[in-house]
Amino acid sequence: MESQQTNRQLDAALVARVQAGDKSAYDPLVIKYQHRVVQLANRFVKDPSEAQDVAQEAFVRAYRALEKFKGDSAFYTWLHRIVINVALNHLVSRSYRASLTKVDIEEAEHSPNVWQLRSMEGPESLLINDEIVQNIQRTIDELPEPMRVAIMLREFEGKNYEDIAKALHCPVGTVRSRIFRAREAIDARLQLLLKG
Repeated sequence: MESQQTNRQLDAALVARVQAGDKSAYDPLVIKYQHRVVQLANRFVKDPSEAQDVAQEAFVRAYRALEKFKGDSAFYTWLHRIVINVALNHLVSRSYRASLTKVDIEEAEHSPNVWQLRSMEGPESLLINDEIVQNIQRTIDELPEPMRVAIMLREFEGKNYEDIAKALHCPVGTVRSRIFRAREAIDARLQLLLKG
C-alpha cells in the first residue's frame, strides 16, 4: 500500500512538472508505462504493430490533455481509460472506415469504467474483437436518433461538443447527456458480452 502511494506521488510530481512546462518530465512516465500500455492495447487489437500505434496515440493524447488532468485519479488509471478508448475507437473506426475520434479527457478521468474491459485470456479472445465491434455497431444502430447522431458525430467524426450542439440546434448540456447515455448503453452491452 505504501509503495502504491509512493508510486502515485512520484507520478503526480512528474505530472506537475509537465503541467509547469517541463516537457522532458513526460518521458519517464512514457518509459515507466509503455510496456503496460502496449500490453493493454494488444488485448484489443491483437496486432503488435497496431498495438504500438494505439499506445503511441494514447500517449500523445494524454500528453496534449495533461494540463486538464486534475489528479482525481492516479495517472495510470487515467491513462488506462484513454488507452481503452483509443483502442476501441481504433477497432470501430477500422470497421466503419472512419478516422479515430478525440477522447474527451475529462470524461476519461471522471466516468466510471466507460468501455473498460477486463483482461481477456483463452481461445475465445481470438473472436472477441469482432464481437466487440459488432455489439458496438448494433447498440449504436438501436439508439434513438438524437443519441445515435450525437455519438456518431463525436466518436466517428471527432466533433467537439460545441460543434455538435450547433449541428443539432441544441444546448451543449443536451449533447453531453445524449453522448453519456449512448456510452452507457454501449458499456451495458459490452458488460453483457463479457459476462456471457
